[in-house]
Amino acid sequence: MQIAITSQNRKTITEHAGKCRKFWIYEVDNGEVCGKTLLELSPGQGFHQSSVIGAHPLCHINILISAGMGQRLRSRLTQKGIQTVDTLESDPDQAVAALLEGRLAQQLLHRRDH
Repeated sequence: MQIAITSQNRKTITEHAGKCRKFWIYEVDNGEVCGKTLLELSPGQGFHQSSVIGAHPLCHINILISAGMGQRLRSRLTQKGIQTVDTLESDPDQAVAALLEGRLAQQLLHRRDH
């Protein structure tokens, strides 16, 4: 399983998944993290800039964790079989650990920009 986390600053979980170009990718096997790499998308590859149809560099992931995303992006990812999770957790490693332990529930984030 692969879990992607939005992290534009490479340190914390960031908002605006559609505009984000930096993602931590966690490889998970049998409920344990077995790898973590940073994926940096080039300009034009962010979700908002990319085509709705066709492949995307993140189309292979199973779960996307972010501090927020719009409903259109959430629907688009769901259609591609990607589960989305909004979280108030700021630390990527802690968010993945909580997800794997069943403690990271979908949090409804009420923001005017989404």
